[in-house]
Amino acid sequence: MATVVVLAGFTDQGIRNVKETISRAEAFKEMAKKSGITVKDLYWTLGQYDVIAVCEAPDDEAATALSLSVSSRGNLRSQTLRAFSFDEMKTILGKMV
Repeated sequence: MATVVVLAGFTDQGIRNVKETISRAEAFKEMAKKSGITVKDLYWTLGQYDVIAVCEAPDDEAATALSLSVSSRGNLRSQTLRAFSFDEMKTILGKMV
């Protein structure tokens, strides 16, 4: 499974309807589940990003499809980052030539 970190900020539409953020988060978790993705953690934050999600996806394509599906609803703009664990990074470094 690939770890992905989603950094999201509310759009104008999303902040106007911010009271729905919990129900939208629950919908996000259901969408993720249907895509074979597990939402490990979800946080609302202060600063540049309003929401951060840590997920495990079967592949980059599934993570990208979920990100596009969520963004197409118009409440968030997001960046999806592929994250590597300590052990994954050791493996990557071991493949360097």
